[in-house]
Amino acid sequence: MMKKWLGVLIVCVLVFTLAACGNAGKGSNNAITPEASSTPAESGGNNAVTEEEGELLPEDGASLIIWEGKSQRNFVEALAQEFTEQYGVPVKLEEVENPDQVTKLTTDGPAGLGADIVVFPHDQIGRAASAGLVLPNDWFGEETASENDPNAVSAVTFEDILYGYPRSVETYALLYNKKLVTTPPKTFDEVIAFSKTFNDPKKNKYTIMWELQQFYYDYAFLATTGGYMFGSNNTDKEDIGLNSDGAVEGAKFLASLKESLLPLNTGDITFDIKKGLFIEGSLAMDINGPWSLADYRAAGMDIGVAPLPSIAGKPMSSFSGVQGYYVNAFTKYPNASKLFARFLSTKESQLRNFEMNGTIPANLEAVQDPKIQNDEITKAFYEQFSHSTPMPAIPQMASVWGPITAGIADIWDGEKDVKATLDNSVAQIKDAIANQ
Repeated sequence: MMKKWLGVLIVCVLVFTLAACGNAGKGSNNAITPEASSTPAESGGNNAVTEEEGELLPEDGASLIIWEGKSQRNFVEALAQEFTEQYGVPVKLEEVENPDQVTKLTTDGPAGLGADIVVFPHDQIGRAASAGLVLPNDWFGEETASENDPNAVSAVTFEDILYGYPRSVETYALLYNKKLVTTPPKTFDEVIAFSKTFNDPKKNKYTIMWELQQFYYDYAFLATTGGYMFGSNNTDKEDIGLNSDGAVEGAKFLASLKESLLPLNTGDITFDIKKGLFIEGSLAMDINGPWSLADYRAAGMDIGVAPLPSIAGKPMSSFSGVQGYYVNAFTKYPNASKLFARFLSTKESQLRNFEMNGTIPANLEAVQDPKIQNDEITKAFYEQFSHSTPMPAIPQMASVWGPITAGIADIWDGEKDVKATLDNSVAQIKDAIANQ
């Protein structure tokens, strides 16, 4: 008799347990308020939802802090007010410039001092994710992946896990002075042809410039002909393609431009020197990003923007960046944080950010909006973005810049053998990675 009642009791416990587990998923009505702790919030572990709608709800008593740069204050504060009205969650902005946020979060996150939502360039996601500083974008992952440009989605993904909520995209393109260039060149052959009538180095007059000492720009020449940074979509640190056949071909073409276009050394072309020449009309075209437009417009220039000129019939592949929102893994309010990150990154929000600050949306529908399509400059930058390569996000990228920048300088300034120089740069990169 005792065994029979014991069996009934076990069955009842199992049924109760299974029922509880079945209600703990996305449709659960269980609201769990996490206690403050020095350990990361469980991804999805604190989801409070309404059973009828499967809606993510903020935790009771939630309040949020977001780190963002000064230039985004107007947008964030406007959206924060609307978010508070809709969800009852107050949001405070603390000014921290985007490139500094992962470093700050490394110490402030585990100490419970970090912002709930952070914003940083995608090339730092490897550092943040590897250190367990940010939560995956799980609840809104499907929407994020389907609504945004594949390049942007890939950029805010690390080791096949989507972390970010894309805010905006950026890359460099061809800026041209409309007083000097009526129709922007579509190929580098056209650039070289134009230079024969415009270039006059003795008078400090040049057809085109880019920051030669910055591999961020030089990479486009190597990549267009088949070079690459890392294999497997920039995730394989063992496969470095900066001395591949395609990279060598591109570097040789790059080196040939010293004689035909830019008889200067790499150190002779800085951002400020180039800007001065462009403003005074001594430089016809500038390879630069949207971050440079404010200075040129302030100088009263009539600027046009076009995709980079092709090389050997191939669209030029620039480096690109994606700014995205991320949820601090140590937040006390992961639900509210995910909701606000999503709130800031919808199609409507990205369009509003464009109207307020000129940021280029990552959202596919937003890009097709007449506001974007009727803006020639933004449309051109986005077209170039579609041909771009997102900056590698793996931590090993930090070991690349020094050796390859020195290698390009040896090729351009010292006219060193291209293949041997690139081989040497890659060997140094591999040594640096091994010693990380």
